[in-house]
Amino acid sequence: MRCRLCDSDRLLSVLDLGATPPCERFLTLAQLDTPEPTYPLHLRLCEDCMLLQIPALISPEDTFTEYAYFASYSDSWVEHAQRFVEESVRRLGLDTHSRVVEVASNDGYLLQHVVRAGIPCLGIEPSVNVGTAARERGVPTYTDFLDPTTAATVRSEFGTADLVVANNVYAHVPDLIGFTQALRTLMADTGWLTIEVHHALNLVTLGQFDTIYHEHFQYYTVLSAARALSTAGLAVVDVESLPTHGGSLRIWAQPESAAGPASQRVRDVLAIEKRAGLHDVDGYLRLAEQARSVRHQLLRFLLDRRAEGRSVVGYGAPGKGNTLLNYCGIRPDLLEYTVDRNPYKHGRFTPGTRIPIREPERISRDRPDVVLGLPWNLEPELTEQLDYIKDWGGELVFPLPRLHKAAA
Repeated sequence: MRCRLCDSDRLLSVLDLGATPPCERFLTLAQLDTPEPTYPLHLRLCEDCMLLQIPALISPEDTFTEYAYFASYSDSWVEHAQRFVEESVRRLGLDTHSRVVEVASNDGYLLQHVVRAGIPCLGIEPSVNVGTAARERGVPTYTDFLDPTTAATVRSEFGTADLVVANNVYAHVPDLIGFTQALRTLMADTGWLTIEVHHALNLVTLGQFDTIYHEHFQYYTVLSAARALSTAGLAVVDVESLPTHGGSLRIWAQPESAAGPASQRVRDVLAIEKRAGLHDVDGYLRLAEQARSVRHQLLRFLLDRRAEGRSVVGYGAPGKGNTLLNYCGIRPDLLEYTVDRNPYKHGRFTPGTRIPIREPERISRDRPDVVLGLPWNLEPELTEQLDYIKDWGGELVFPLPRLHKAAA
């Protein structure tokens, strides 16, 4: 393996999570008696450019041609997208003469707000089933993976964009340099690029190892993201720290010819990263022990509940949950089933651990003693949605950043 950003062979092992199946490859009942392929999930750090990364063992085509994740099933995520659109319109002065392009636009969760504002827009979404849902929502959607060829086609047919949005996709591309060049192709010479991506600062310092899975090929600090963007002549101008996904970055970039000096917020976040040791190797070495500690705490908790004869079920079937379940070796003997709002997953089973996935109403019928919230990054939303389990003395717990009960 060589670094996909700088081609160095100086890659340091940071965390080896073993071999797991792809996190979104949910099994049907018929597939339970067939072989299930697994792939190494091994996080490494490039000692030269400081990019965290895993080997590209699964192509985006394997994961995203038909995709199980629909962003609109999270109310808080749709609200987050709406706030972003409203703030971007004000910040950039977008109007009916502007153009917005979103890459990996999913089911139109974000661009639906751009459409309502009367601003011309286009989504680029590779997943056929998810893109169909976006078009049904009234969001113009081009079905393809973004690469330099696709970007040139979109630019020729639709023109350049005043704002290119790439939320939670910059980690999903094995051809990092080609994808970054494609983003630049979509932009006007004075246009803006905004990227939301999980901050490696939180991944490492808070032990958020379950955000590591096969469709996430790399994990960014501001330092490594700026180095990646510079390969296409893009400069980081501003950055925001967001609470989403357990702590994310919103990076604002422009072509170097139009970009002004980096904001104070960029300098502040870089300083925080440096103090945390993430601009050199030593800061990353704590992650493995943190992951082991979470595994031991969670297994001890579930084994104790089983010994007490108490019933435990899960809430949610997110990609991060499948990393957690596989790394910890949790199966239906410890977690009877999990539920999810996405009907696509109902009647299927989690990859690797083969835990049944049911509809959310199952919880109110079965009245379990404990509900384990797998998308812990949505704790406030899930705490509100599951407040009713208190009626029978049910307990809601979350596994990260440490095992804890939901706030009352």
